[in-house]
Amino acid sequence: MVNGKQIEPATKFEQTLRASAQMPGVRIPREAFLRSELKRFCSEEQVRRAIATTPADAGVPLSVVDQIAKSVIKYETGKVTAISAVAGIPGGPAAFATVPADIAQYYGHVLRVVQKLAYIYSWPDLFDDDGDGMDSATESMLTLFIGVMFGVNAAQAGVAQVSALIAKQMAKKLPQQALTKGTIYPVVKKVATVLGVQMTKQIFAKSAAKIVPLVGAAVSGSLTFATFMPMSKRLQKHLASLPLTKPSDVSVPQPFEPTLVTE
Repeated sequence: MVNGKQIEPATKFEQTLRASAQMPGVRIPREAFLRSELKRFCSEEQVRRAIATTPADAGVPLSVVDQIAKSVIKYETGKVTAISAVAGIPGGPAAFATVPADIAQYYGHVLRVVQKLAYIYSWPDLFDDDGDGMDSATESMLTLFIGVMFGVNAAQAGVAQVSALIAKQMAKKLPQQALTKGTIYPVVKKVATVLGVQMTKQIFAKSAAKIVPLVGAAVSGSLTFATFMPMSKRLQKHLASLPLTKPSDVSVPQPFEPTLVTE
């Protein structure tokens, strides 16, 4: 509540999204991420092509993309679960003070896994390299991605629409007009409202979990683990089904056999 006025659910979610996006380590550089993940399976030329175009256009097999995606989900789930468990240690009334920070941390890791999955499944860069902030198109796209994670049907339809636009135009950027003023924007606002309500429920659940010292840490960590991984897998499954996973250039090389280097 601000100045005696109730904050709308959509506004609550948008504020949390912006705050989480500004946290250190949340933003994932697309080029560095793709290079780090693909070099284990691809030649240097294939890595360069994936960065310049997309993994799909570089001929990266979907089986390799799926393997990387699963590794990403496992890694981010482990990190966010550990952080949530530590935040639950204080217990008692003091635990309530940790909830806003815990929620911001949680959504920070949601944004990390969203970016990584988007990039490996051939989406363009979500953030401008030269800007510290988050533009409206990026905010809208991230809202839709997170909506998919929470199982919001409207978000799934919105992401599919944007994917089709990017694939049709072979664009290297998000469709600004559609996401900020066009037909997809009302869908974004609807999804933000649903997510705001879900976030409020999440805060209450985490608060209740942290009341008992030490026990609260285990419950909080378990609650995070039980939600984060299935949500991430839901987004992965949806992204894998979209047009962007199919090469847009018929002249791309045939898919190569992965050559995973094991130590």
